[in-house]
Amino acid sequence: MERPADLASAIDTAAETLIAVLESAASRHPVPPTQLRVLALISSRAETNVNRLAELLDVVPSSASRLCDRLEATGLLRRVADPRDRREVRLVPTAAAQTLLRELAERRQRAVQVVLDRMPPRVQHDLLLALLAFGRAATQAAPEQQTDSAVRTA
Repeated sequence: MERPADLASAIDTAAETLIAVLESAASRHPVPPTQLRVLALISSRAETNVNRLAELLDVVPSSASRLCDRLEATGLLRRVADPRDRREVRLVPTAAAQTLLRELAERRQRAVQVVLDRMPPRVQHDLLLALLAFGRAATQAAPEQQTDSAVRTA
């Protein structure tokens, strides 16, 4: 059995490999990775404005605004007034952006599937179970967080 440090190192290596596979699927795309990330963020958050986007990207609002300018110029993003507050401007991906993100996701899934197809079915199944368990463990509060939470609610 592997020691925890060896396991953590193996997971780190596997994560880097997975990222490389995903990036290679996206590398043939004309939209830069940062702009793709912006599109993915605003597509998953309907109420996003430039300030919220800047927070999500951990950049200053002027940088986020320039990114939006470039996406708007290429027809991938629209700025629309919020119907509840006309002073507020929301960022909305265009249909072209949605198509682009869908195609990218399909390309990434195909790239991962090529790698999975090289693995025996039993190993694929074991990988699935391990990833599901890892995901569950990652979303559980750490014991010290659970204790802190219990103390605050008491």
